[in-house]
Amino acid sequence: MTAYGPDLAHIHASGYTSLAKEAAPVVISLIGEPSGLVVDVGCGNGVTTRALVEAGHDVLAVDASSAMLAMARRTAPGARFRLASALDIELPDCQAILAIGEVLNYTERSLGPFFKRARSAIQPGGLLVLDLAGPGRVPGRKPVRHWNAGEDWAVLVETEEDPERRLLTRRMTTFRRRGVSWRGGEEVHRQRLHPPGDVAARLRALGFRVRIRRGYGDERFAPGHFVVVARVPNHRGRDRV
Repeated sequence: MTAYGPDLAHIHASGYTSLAKEAAPVVISLIGEPSGLVVDVGCGNGVTTRALVEAGHDVLAVDASSAMLAMARRTAPGARFRLASALDIELPDCQAILAIGEVLNYTERSLGPFFKRARSAIQPGGLLVLDLAGPGRVPGRKPVRHWNAGEDWAVLVETEEDPERRLLTRRMTTFRRRGVSWRGGEEVHRQRLHPPGDVAARLRALGFRVRIRRGYGDERFAPGHFVVVARVPNHRGRDRV
């Protein structure tokens, strides 16, 4: 995958932050009172990171895109930041780990090693919260196309799902105004699709208590997009997911 370059990062921050905004109050409520570090994996431009900091949490924000991380530093200056892949970062001891915005779909590798590291890092009673794309993310077998535009940008997106390979491909053509001219670019993102039952089973095998949700708030996601809330049991065994 090509990481979010400057133009696509700008477009994402300008027109595609609704998921992060919707997730923020939900995950803050799930985490509860600050008692340790929160790791925001794939923090993007820092919308959720800022909400966590404002709620009193100590936050380590991680992203593989230097352009995204630069914006996140401006959005949430009270957090700490690290440029790293979501799946390669060494996870420190923490209260919670978040991966919002289909972050963990962007890899050909198994999620197993990341889940194992998360289980070791999260303190008793702590949380792993993430959303993933699964099979059926794109309806039908034909590519789906859409476009969106803002004051100084536009993007054309073609999304196609390969059901047999469980692979989703997004081809994005970007346009960004720079002064009196416009600059064009292209990025191709590929996502490995994960069935929710498989993800839940893998996490339960590691000792998490797992619940699958169909959205962060009252609005349900489209088919093929789901939230995983996984809690490490506390010492008393009387926690809730």
